Amino acid sequence: MPQSPPIKPGSWLTGCGLRWPPYLARFKGSSREHTESDLRCYLTWCAGHALDPLAAQRPHLELYIRWMQETRRFKPSTISRRFSVTAGFYRTCVIDGVLEHSPAEHVRRPAVAAESPTLGFTHLQFEALLTAARQSPHPCDFALVAMLGLPGLRIFEATGSDIVDLGEEHGHRVLRVCGKGTKIVLVPLPPAVGRAIDRAVADRTTGPVLLNSRGARMDRHAATRRLRRLVATAGIQAARAHPHMLRHTRSPPCSTQASTCAMSRSKPVTPIRAPPCATTEPARTLTATRTTSSPPSWPPAPEPALRLTPPACGRRTALQNRGR
Repeated sequence: MPQSPPIKPGSWLTGCGLRWPPYLARFKGSSREHTESDLRCYLTWCAGHALDPLAAQRPHLELYIRWMQETRRFKPSTISRRFSVTAGFYRTCVIDGVLEHSPAEHVRRPAVAAESPTLGFTHLQFEALLTAARQSPHPCDFALVAMLGLPGLRIFEATGSDIVDLGEEHGHRVLRVCGKGTKIVLVPLPPAVGRAIDRAVADRTTGPVLLNSRGARMDRHAATRRLRRLVATAGIQAARAHPHMLRHTRSPPCSTQASTCAMSRSKPVTPIRAPPCATTEPARTLTATRTTSSPPSWPPAPEPALRLTPPACGRRTALQNRGR
C-alpha cells in the first residue's frame, strides 16, 4: 500500500497544530493513538492539496471522502471512523471559538451496516486451527488462539494481559482485562483456556502472558502474522485471516462486559421447560367454542330440540277472536 507523503511545515500547520492538544486530550490510551493516526491522515491529505484545514469547506471534505473511497479503497466502516475523527476535530474548534461552524456538519457519509460483515471460521476450521496451534513449537500460539476463540477476547485485550492479572473469583479462574474505554472487567476462563495460558506462562511469575519469538510482549501485528501462519499450516482457505475473525467464531458467545463476571457465572442455570405444543396436547380454552388445533376426543353433546307448546284446548287466540 503506498505511503502518504509527510506533512510539510507551513504557516497553516502552526495554527492548526495548536488545536491538536485540546482535541486529543479528550482521549487516552490506545484510543488517543488511533485518533491521532486518523487525524494525521486527514492533515496529510490537506498538505498534499495545499489546503488549510481551518479554511476547509464542505466540498473539500466531500472530496476527502471520495479520495478514501476511490484512491485508498477503504471500507465504509473505516471511512466512517476516520471521518468521525475529522468531524470531532472541527466540532472542538467550534467549541473553542476558532470556527463559527463546522464544515463537516452536512457531509454525506457512507452507510455502515448495523451488524459486522466479518465472517468467522467454521467449527471444523476452528478445530483444525486449535490442533495446529497445539502442535506449534511456540507455546504462546495455542494460548493466543484459545484466548481469542473461546472467551472472545479482543486482540488488544489478549496481548495486553499480564500474568498478575490471572486470579480466582468464587471458585472460577478469571482474567482481569482492560476493555474499551479503559473498563476493567473480570472474564471467566474456561478450563481449556486456563490450561493453554498455564502452558504459555510456564515458570514465569511476572510479565505478559503472550510473548513473541524474541521474548518480548506480543503486539497485534505479531499476533496477526502468527495467526496467518497457523491458518496456512492448518490448510484453511482464508484470503486475509485476522484476529477479529476468532471473535466471530467463539461458541457459545461470551461478552467481556461486567455482566459476565465470575459471580454471575457461578449461579446454576435452571432449565426452562418448553410449553406444550399444539400437536402433542389438545388446546385448552375457557369457552365452549370448538378449536381447530385438535379434534375433540369425545362426541359433542346433542343440542336440545326446540319444543313447540301447542295452544291450550278451549282457549281461543286473539287472531281467531278478531276473525269473529
